[in-house]
Formats: sequence, structure tokens, C-alpha cells
Amino acid sequence: MGWGKVEDRGLFYEDFQIGDKFLSPSRTVTETDVVNFAGLSGDYNLLHMDKEYAKNTVFQERIAHGLLGLSIGSGLFTRTELNRRMSKNLIALLGLESWEFLAPIKISDTIHLEIEIVDKKKTSKQDRGVVKFNRKIINQNGITVQEGLTPMMIARRTN
Repeated sequence: MGWGKVEDRGLFYEDFQIGDKFLSPSRTVTETDVVNFAGLSGDYNLLHMDKEYAKNTVFQERIAHGLLGLSIGSGLFTRTELNRRMSKNLIALLGLESWEFLAPIKISDTIHLEIEIVDKKKTSKQDRGVVKFNRKIINQNGITVQEGLTPMMIARRTN
């Protein structure tokens, strides 16, 4: 990506190119994460909380909540250089256009985020555009465990 010297102004809509990819740092999902997420969300499903129950499921062990994975993925996005550079001009996350839970995230899995710019469109307002990011949460074995599209509204240059 040809970002040049715009550090004081950050990245604008025009700086994003379809096909550009970025990686986040990695993070290990812990027992504490799962217990805290259950308390925060109120989701005490036995698959996440009961070791003996989980032994008899298709996963054969407890797994993290799907929405915990999505939440950690969101946090990993904020730890990227991409986010640091675009945050001054980020107007809004517009939602989750799609999100799929493809494989379980197990307690002690180490995951990271791979981000690719897959689309961008100007809006009817001249000061903003929408950049669509494909986000993949990938575990330590190279397996994509979650994936989805997240459109974000980003300021355009108004020079």
C-alpha cells in the first residue's frame, strides 16, 4: 500500500487498495477468557462451561463461545498497524455483512486475524466512503475458524 508520509493525517478512503492484506498479532484464548465471557454475556451453555458434558459432544472438550471469538477478533483488529493508521479517519463500523463460525476455537488455541480489503465504494456524501474488509480468524494450525465481511465508513480527502 502506498501510504506515503501522511502520518499526521492518517489513512483516508483513497489510500485503501482492493487486495491489500494485513495481519494482527496473535493471542491465546484462555480459560479465564471463557469464564469471563460467560459472566459478561450470561451464556453459560454447558458446551462452554462443563468439562464432563463437553467430553460427549462432537468437540470432545469445552470450546470458546463463538461470539467470544468474534469479540477477540475485533480486538485483534484494533492492534494492527492498519487500525492505528486509519483510526483518525474512521467514522463507523457499519455492521457485520456476514460472519461464519467455521471451526471451534478451543481453550488454549492461539489465534490471529488476517484482513483483506475486498471492496470500496464512494457514498453520496463527498466526505466519506465505505471500505469492506474480509476478516479471517486463524488458529495456530492455519485453520480459519471464523470469517466475515465488515464494512467500515472512512473519511475521504476533501482537499
